[in-house]
Amino acid sequence: MRATDIESDLNDVLVTEEQILAKLDEIAARVAADYEGKDLLLVGVLKGAVMVMADFARALPTLVPMDWMAVSSYGAGTKSSGVVQIRKDLDTDLTGKHVLIVEDIIDSGLTLSWLLDNFASRGAASIEVFALLRKPEAAKVHVECKYVGFDIPTDFVVGYGLDYDERYRNLRDVAVLAPHVYS
Repeated sequence: MRATDIESDLNDVLVTEEQILAKLDEIAARVAADYEGKDLLLVGVLKGAVMVMADFARALPTLVPMDWMAVSSYGAGTKSSGVVQIRKDLDTDLTGKHVLIVEDIIDSGLTLSWLLDNFASRGAASIEVFALLRKPEAAKVHVECKYVGFDIPTDFVVGYGLDYDERYRNLRDVAVLAPHVYS
């Protein structure tokens, strides 16, 4: 589904699918060079990072294992609660691994900051972050992010894995959700 299919639910398209795929190719080339010869593990954060992880992993020119963690700090709202709940933990031991966390979006940074601390306690050789989207003005804590696709405004966005109440994840573009949808 494209943004043009649901225009009345959206205010603006911020990033198109074509722009996303081009950016994923660019970042995949950088990651491949940066991690050449290293034991890299991609860790996706469910559910939002599914689309990013799938397309990013396919863009990488090397074989790389993936694991998933499900955490929540949103519920059905549009703002992070700041309280992180683990809903599914990793299946992989991080000891000695070079971990690249693949995120759909960094908003307040609270959940990602918690994840970085949690993973650091598990013995990873290194931990870096790739976020497709980042909202610099929404940050409540500073989180170092080595790879960033696009900086966007603080509007509530949906698409490409991002949802509002489990809807809009399959939108191929990233767009600002119109307030009348969630008011």
